[in-house]
Amino acid sequence: MIYFTADTHFDHANIVTYSKRPFKDINHMNEALIKNWNEVVFPDDTVYHLGDFTLGGIDNFNRTINKLAGDIKIIPGGHDYRWLKDFKQDKLHGVEVLPPLVSIELDEVMNGEYKQVLVMCHYSMQVWDRSHYGSWHLFGHSHGNIKGIGMSFDCGVDANNFYPVSLGRVQQEMLLLKPVVDYRRG
Repeated sequence: MIYFTADTHFDHANIVTYSKRPFKDINHMNEALIKNWNEVVFPDDTVYHLGDFTLGGIDNFNRTINKLAGDIKIIPGGHDYRWLKDFKQDKLHGVEVLPPLVSIELDEVMNGEYKQVLVMCHYSMQVWDRSHYGSWHLFGHSHGNIKGIGMSFDCGVDANNFYPVSLGRVQQEMLLLKPVVDYRRG
């Protein structure tokens, strides 16, 4: 299965207060986020993390990543520079850092006769690759405080009960949204 998440902010003490997270402290938050992740994600699953994984350095990153299930692909956010500067790409351990903006075609989902396009970025966008042709956009950063435009969805933990979101759930959410109007066609 494929999952999406963002804004875990592991080891970020102030995020508990800033985002009004229901945890007593940073250790409680870290433990809950890891438990929730591993409750739904299995070792053979893929997880796209759309930024702000941890506020800590590489030691915090390694300690946390080793507790999480799945093949993890990280699209960096603004806070990830602290660990990224020391990160060594290592696909053997199931972690891959992707560019800040990623478009993929989903073999699992068809949009008419074409594979569904999914555009991922830490930040919400107003338009994105093929947004006028039914592509989907996933983002984080807003901690559940802004509604996406068109076929876009906040996959961050604050907007999703502190769990990763499955591709199936993304599909359900997209059925409820209205596509961006194609301004080129009137």
